[in-house]
Amino acid sequence: MVRLLGRSGTRSPLRPGGPPSGGRRGAGPSRWHPVAGLRSVLSGRSVAGQVFLLHVVIVLLLVVAAVGALVLQVRHDTTREARNRSLAVAETFAAAPGTREALSGPDPTAVLQPRAESARRLAEVDFIVVMNTEGIRYTHPEPDRIGKKFVGTTGPALAGEPVTEEITGTLGPLVQAVVPVRGPGGRVVGLVSAGITTAHVGGAANQQLPLVLSAAGAALVLATGGAALVSRRLLRQTHGLGPHEMTRMYEHHDAVLHAVREGVIILDDSGTLLLANDEAHRLLDLPSDAEGRHVLGLGLDPGTAELLASGRVATDEVHLVGDRLLAVNQRPTDRAGGPPGSVATLRDSTELRALSGRAEAARERLNMLYDAGVGIGTSLDVTRTAEELAELAVPRFADFCTVDLFDAVLGGGQPDAAAALRRTAMSGIRKDAPLYPVGERIRFVGSSPQGRSLAEGRPLLEPRLEEAPGWQAQDSERSAQIVEYGIRSLITVPLRAGALVLGVVSFWRSEKPEPFDVEELALAEELVARAAVSIDNARRYTREHSMAVTLQRSLLPRTLPEQGALDIAYRYLPAQAGVGGDWFDVLPLSGARVALVVGDVVGHGLYAAATMGRLRTAVHNFSSLDLPPDELLVLLDELVSRIDQDEAQEGATAPVTGATCLYAIYDPVSRRCTVARAGHPPPALIRPDGEVEFPDVPAGPPLGLGGLPFETAELDLAAGSRLVLYTDGLVEDRERDIDVGLELLREALSGAGGSPEDTCRAVLDARRPVRASDDIALLVARTRALPAGHVAQWPVRSDPAAVGEVRAAVTRQLAAWGLEELSFTTELILSELVTNAIRYGGGPIRVRVLRDRNLICEVFDGSSTSPHLRYATMTDEGGRGLFLVAQLAERWGTRYLPAGKIIWAEQPLPRP
Repeated sequence: MVRLLGRSGTRSPLRPGGPPSGGRRGAGPSRWHPVAGLRSVLSGRSVAGQVFLLHVVIVLLLVVAAVGALVLQVRHDTTREARNRSLAVAETFAAAPGTREALSGPDPTAVLQPRAESARRLAEVDFIVVMNTEGIRYTHPEPDRIGKKFVGTTGPALAGEPVTEEITGTLGPLVQAVVPVRGPGGRVVGLVSAGITTAHVGGAANQQLPLVLSAAGAALVLATGGAALVSRRLLRQTHGLGPHEMTRMYEHHDAVLHAVREGVIILDDSGTLLLANDEAHRLLDLPSDAEGRHVLGLGLDPGTAELLASGRVATDEVHLVGDRLLAVNQRPTDRAGGPPGSVATLRDSTELRALSGRAEAARERLNMLYDAGVGIGTSLDVTRTAEELAELAVPRFADFCTVDLFDAVLGGGQPDAAAALRRTAMSGIRKDAPLYPVGERIRFVGSSPQGRSLAEGRPLLEPRLEEAPGWQAQDSERSAQIVEYGIRSLITVPLRAGALVLGVVSFWRSEKPEPFDVEELALAEELVARAAVSIDNARRYTREHSMAVTLQRSLLPRTLPEQGALDIAYRYLPAQAGVGGDWFDVLPLSGARVALVVGDVVGHGLYAAATMGRLRTAVHNFSSLDLPPDELLVLLDELVSRIDQDEAQEGATAPVTGATCLYAIYDPVSRRCTVARAGHPPPALIRPDGEVEFPDVPAGPPLGLGGLPFETAELDLAAGSRLVLYTDGLVEDRERDIDVGLELLREALSGAGGSPEDTCRAVLDARRPVRASDDIALLVARTRALPAGHVAQWPVRSDPAAVGEVRAAVTRQLAAWGLEELSFTTELILSELVTNAIRYGGGPIRVRVLRDRNLICEVFDGSSTSPHLRYATMTDEGGRGLFLVAQLAERWGTRYLPAGKIIWAEQPLPRP
């Protein structure tokens, strides 16, 4: 401290008023009295008194902490000993001879209670409890607790592992251990618990506490005596000065000590330099004899000299001194009663400003990389991801940014290095830059930076485009326009994803006069590397999504079959986030009937699409059996359950299949529609007068649950009614409940046109989501009724002679319809079918002939036996009837009814 008083080592003339070095009230320390010194120490006003009090407080705190730590350690050790003892006692008793046998005896308490009490007294524990595996006590020190539930944790012991814990039990707070008693084969047949209460655990610590406190008191007395001796010596050395007096005496010197990294100069009120540290001499280039001279005569620049001489307050006032920028802070020294004058600090901010600029640039680059990780790749769309990269780079990094990708990448395929690129995204500070526009196909020449980046797979820097002949070879006219526009510098970075090069990114600079540098090249490479991962993910997703969409569309019906019962229109919209398993079908059935099917497989992706194909194929096969809707859903439910079982047996990772389905059969003769659904949304019905309703169709369970029945509902539909079938993607999403969706669908259907096409268009215009998260399948069917004049039916007697009557009646009906060409084949078909019904079936027997797109002949009988087609040998007298029917008819089959069956055959109508 003495060294800092002046460069010559003498005391500064600015020393505050106070006693000389010898004392405060006289010529030397002899004037100091011990009694007065003791009073000063005890009062706490002097430095020595404060040091004494602080010393005593610290020693007291250390003693208290030591006593507390010792007590805690003793209790910890005692508790640990209690855990070890209780565990050892419990394990010993559990392994003792006769314990296991007593647990399996008729009265375990009678055998184990005296043993447990004896062992408890010998082992000096508070209790030994034997219990069964359900925690019911067989032993306890208090007999009234026997037979009650044990208090504690038994799970680990039942699993074969001992457990020790601290709980509050029937005896109070205690430490207890629970161990298993093993029977033959290692099976746990019972539990043994031993424990010690907390009162006994803490006994040792309480006994040792007086000794510990005595030692602590002795240590406190010794420490206080030592502190008194130290304070007495300090009191003599400081001559009884208080802290405020000492602070006033050395405040200037403290300012120097706390500013050793800065230049410090002290001046009096006249502007004379009293003190300057080494840093001030270096920064101001002061002469060696500067102390004692006026600041205006030290050769400083006028602005700095004027500031120091004025003594005015200054805060971070920047002055140019030589080649340095100095930040000057100046304050007066007489604010707290000190001597008049001022103290100034000098800080060299030249390097600090340069470093601050570099730090700011680095911070901005880190922020941009962070924003790239957050803002690039928000969607799984290749083009949008490229646009996000371009938008992020402008204007924070470049004035213009272009992203060029191979065409195959945009479609989700593998990039072809020999193919042209397509400008996918471009962003700039202005819109009139003469760069290739978005959508342009580009082939970069090998000498261009983009071509070299693609070929070499590394980023390239062209600091001055006007001096780059290889770049100008790409397009001399456009290159001249770019240079004339003011674009001066270029960085090209290949978009690499592993070994694949997806395209190239170009960063163009025009506003800043300085070109891109090497650090910015590294930043561009890091930025593009992060974007490349997102673009490659989007590419892979696009490929998988396209594959799934292709698979799904190949599994859906491409054209609707010809039928005359319904006018059909349909729509199918795949989900944006992933292909689902929605499907629909229109299946012609016998008797001019038509089946409508709509289904939905839970989940998205290839597995859902493949499962949908399997279910659709199954529905096709099951519908050929002419089953009622509820029976068909039962078979479909069994199929889904079998699919899940097969996947589970093979250990596949595919999710458990879940699906919904609605199956409806419409009969144009009776105008009746039979509907059954398995977990699917109900159909909507638009009456001919425009009224919209949702018929009450029983909601069966989803497919795959197995063993649950399905119910059907029969709807009478007037001609011109529209039946609307759909999947849940149309009425349900994350933002609204299905009830709200159904009501919105009702509103859309109320304003729809009369045709199925108009209905589909109106529904999708009103209900189509912006980005569908689920597939949407929509099927609209407008009903037709088969005219009564196109239906003819007759009852048939169970007499072979009735066959001739049927043939005559059919011949007359065909003549009335103008179908005489079909009379011969129709008579043969009906003769064979009626003869079989009379011979092998049961009454009643009926014949029905329908004129639709085909001529349909149906023979009903009350038997459920099914005829079989077979080849008759040369010696057989019969067996050729169904063979003739199969040869003459285009299609034929059997349809079962609750009270019998129908054998039907179809013939194409003659062309006009």
